[in-house]
Amino acid sequence: MNILVTGAAGFIGFHVSKRLLQIGHCVIGIDNLNDYYDKKLKLARLKLLDNHENFHFLKLDLSDNTKIFELFSTNKFEIVIHLGAQAGVRYSLENPSVYADSNLIGHLNILEGCRNFNIKHLLFASSSSVYGLNKKTPFSTNDRVDHPVSLYAATKKANELMSHTYSHLFDLPTTGLRFFTVYGPWGRPDMALFKFTKSILTGQPIDIYNNGNMSRDFTYIDDIVEAIIRLIDCVPKPNNLWTVETGSTASSSAPYNILNIGNGNPVKLLDFVESLEIELGIKAKKNLLPIQLGDVVDTFADTNDLYELISYRPQTSLKIGVSRFVSWYKEYYKC
Repeated sequence: MNILVTGAAGFIGFHVSKRLLQIGHCVIGIDNLNDYYDKKLKLARLKLLDNHENFHFLKLDLSDNTKIFELFSTNKFEIVIHLGAQAGVRYSLENPSVYADSNLIGHLNILEGCRNFNIKHLLFASSSSVYGLNKKTPFSTNDRVDHPVSLYAATKKANELMSHTYSHLFDLPTTGLRFFTVYGPWGRPDMALFKFTKSILTGQPIDIYNNGNMSRDFTYIDDIVEAIIRLIDCVPKPNNLWTVETGSTASSSAPYNILNIGNGNPVKLLDFVESLEIELGIKAKKNLLPIQLGDVVDTFADTNDLYELISYRPQTSLKIGVSRFVSWYKEYYKC
């Protein structure tokens, strides 16, 4: 198929594009290549994708509605995998307008392109951060998500609402994917595993927030990609029996679905650090700090809905995932 992947130079977008190309699809990838983190890493990812003859890249900003319309009008996309967004919880505290441009206006432009050019299925990235102040675990897609604690999370919840509206109004099949702490080779430098590895190898202390009293449902990148690939053909269908009063909050009478993609095995932050110390053979210097604004204490994915749909759950162990990341990091940075 001819597939559009937004955020193709990003961590998840790169891996999804690579897998799509390996199994024979044609991929057009877009990215604005902003400087939120090291552009060299983004360009290195694109260089690998460029080795495939069926990959074509365009530097394009999601918020440019004219260019996005031209993109859709000149390419006959069948599927859109929308992974481009301004990432980062803490960055949203200092640069809120960037999130409005990329995550709100950008998402709207993608929705408009999909509905005007008859896209068969839009899969888009949401986030576990939408669960916000929820205390009940594991986090279920049947839980209400009305109390985000960061602007980033609020934009992701808004993306889900906007997508449902387009599914309802224009019969556009949309699937929202709530990712849980994705990690692995070619990961983002602002994520904990990347920052911790760099600091430990250079003898610098690592910042441990909430004095380490946090847990995360770390999910390996290959598991995320596998789930996305399987979901492409799981096109949501309208359910005329669904009602707001009796139906799941993750589905609808419209062709709309929301799914968690997480490992389902939360790990305490200090245990996570210990696994990295063992892999590196170096003891970390820990700087214990209070919890940061915008952070949640725990994340834990209920993936029963995902399994029922595609007979698959993320399954890579933290030990294996951390080992693969460290091997990549040492090779890439030659250390």
